[in-house]
Amino acid sequence: MASLAGVARGGVANLAGAVAATTMGVLVTWLAARALPAPQAGALFAATAAFVVVSTVAKLGTQTGLVYWIARLRALDQRHLLGRCLWLAIAPVAAASAVAGAALYAGAGPLARLADPGDPTDFATAVRVLAVFLPLAVLTDTLLAATRGLHHVRATVFVDKLLRPGLQLAGFAALAGLLLAEVTDPAIVPFALAWVLPYAPAALLAGVALRRLSRPVAWPADGADGAGMGRRFWRFTGPRAVAGVLQTALQRVDVLLVATIAGLRAAAVYAVAGRFVVLGQFANQAIAQSVQARLAEAVTLRDRPTSLALYQGATAWLVLLIWPVYLLTAVFAPVYLGLFGAGYRAGVPVVAVLAGAMLVASASGMVDMVLAMAGRTSWNLVNVAVALAAMVVLDLLLIPPLGALGAALGLAVAVLINNLVPLVQVGRLVALHPFGAGTVTACALAVACFGVLPMAAFALPAPHRAVGSAVLVGLGVLAYAAACWRWRGVLGLSVLISSLRRETAGREHARRLHADLSGSDRRR
Repeated sequence: MASLAGVARGGVANLAGAVAATTMGVLVTWLAARALPAPQAGALFAATAAFVVVSTVAKLGTQTGLVYWIARLRALDQRHLLGRCLWLAIAPVAAASAVAGAALYAGAGPLARLADPGDPTDFATAVRVLAVFLPLAVLTDTLLAATRGLHHVRATVFVDKLLRPGLQLAGFAALAGLLLAEVTDPAIVPFALAWVLPYAPAALLAGVALRRLSRPVAWPADGADGAGMGRRFWRFTGPRAVAGVLQTALQRVDVLLVATIAGLRAAAVYAVAGRFVVLGQFANQAIAQSVQARLAEAVTLRDRPTSLALYQGATAWLVLLIWPVYLLTAVFAPVYLGLFGAGYRAGVPVVAVLAGAMLVASASGMVDMVLAMAGRTSWNLVNVAVALAAMVVLDLLLIPPLGALGAALGLAVAVLINNLVPLVQVGRLVALHPFGAGTVTACALAVACFGVLPMAAFALPAPHRAVGSAVLVGLGVLAYAAACWRWRGVLGLSVLISSLRRETAGREHARRLHADLSGSDRRR
């Protein structure tokens, strides 16, 4: 459990940041859906999807490569090579991001005509605005990955989970207020600018954080100790770069396909209906970022007990956190979609399909990251490629007759492939699996409290259903909290609690020591 305690110390802040970022992300989507007509909202979602796909290409897989290699060098006591590792990643990414930004800017016109054949001008302008800031977004994520490899997750929490989404939310709220006051007309370009501008301060602060952490690190030129470092680094990172692009395409291309085949209104419905999926993605990312470096060290040292404890403990926490959200969203899908506007309730079947797929994905935990930390990035690449190919084929077949639901079915199949296949591979390769007692217990508690119990409200007469639903959800929350406390040891929550207590005690001790020293200085 010592390994989980180490994760807990960084993981609590990361999880809290993920909850905040997810909440702000949903509010950003809500503001865009409420402030803009559906076609313009769909155009905004499609433009940001293109931005994310292209920026992922420019990262060259270094988000995983940096964490893996920094953790590996630390575990093998080769810290003198850390500076070379950082240089090997950051310099190519800086060049690639500039090229990718220019390519997106140049391709804005054709992309706009493909996605919005009716009036492509605003869409193209929005894409060009995003393209200008693309290098900053890429460098932000790369620099923050390096800080996580050095066991520092707070920079990621502050910059990527709080500052950037907070500024985006403030910008969208201001624009929505102006539209409500009829000061300006609806347009996607100001919203695109409000979405991308926060990457400027984020990149600056990420650079400052890495500079502070890497001061003790030497940045040597090529030498005997660093011979072959670049080849080994990119042999690992190269497949992950392609896999990362395909993974992002798996999450974003469907929006573009819906916009192209079924129109921007259908794309808006699909994007809004699937927005809850990012809740699990952010939670998974937050936990994975806290576990990744320690897991890489454990796998490098072939420490299976520690690796298993990290994987199963992290999966139990993920299920405990995110299954209630998925289950409640599926049960009350009409209510959830109604928050964005009456026209979005057509996405109820989309919510049901995606919720089922994401329950399976979250129960698999960070399986793709475990496979990568075991050194099999090429396997990861093949898995994602197969999943993406399946999704695109199904989308092309199903979107014309089914619209957004067809895209949801394609994504659901891809998600299952992308989680179940590597789950088998990880089990056979390093004998790891996520289904410990904590994970099973968390699944059972979530289903009972947030699946079975809320669904009982549908047996009530229609006039009493709303009140009954609220009461049953409240009872589910209370029962969940009590059960989590009762089985806190099995769920790994006792480790989390004790870690928080030790951290609080340490801060209090430091505060008292500082006060004593200050008082002593004043007396002298």
